Amino acid sequence: MTVLRRVARPLLASMFVSGGYSAVRDPARLVPAAESVTDPVSTRIAPRTSLLPEDPERLVRLNGAVQLGAGVLLALGRAPRLASAALAATLVPTTLAAHRFWTIEDPEERAAQRIQFLKNASMLGGLLIAAADTHGKPSLAYRTRHTVGHASDAVTHQAHAAAGRVGDATGSAVDSVTDAVEAALKQLR
Repeated sequence: MTVLRRVARPLLASMFVSGGYSAVRDPARLVPAAESVTDPVSTRIAPRTSLLPEDPERLVRLNGAVQLGAGVLLALGRAPRLASAALAATLVPTTLAAHRFWTIEDPEERAAQRIQFLKNASMLGGLLIAAADTHGKPSLAYRTRHTVGHASDAVTHQAHAAAGRVGDATGSAVDSVTDAVEAALKQLR
């Protein structure tokens, strides 16, 4: 792991570890701000799946637990792409719930919340880059395309070689039949 990644990952993860820990310890404090997101999830999505709790406090705690766990994994460099993707997924509802600057009338508070919203949008961009980071190694998609290309070239080569052998065998067979017909015609004359 490069020095840049060793420094950048913990820095990016620090906000999530801290916020996730707070949400796990005291979710009730965050529920009023989160209601704009937890209410639709509780009423529309959670009843249709057994994966999400319907209680807003439990949803906040679950979001915090994911942030805490994925933040620690990212900081340690363990499954960093998956951890970054999980953090990105939790950041969207967190941002939409906590930084709704468009609903605030007071200009100073509105400006402060806009800054927090844009900070989270910037962090989302960093997380998306981290989720796509392959440590300078080719991605799985690239390696798959590269392998398929090599396999295709090998199959094409083998097919041409086989066609050549079939052509040679066919030519030999035609030559043998032609020679036999010519010999038979000579005997008949």
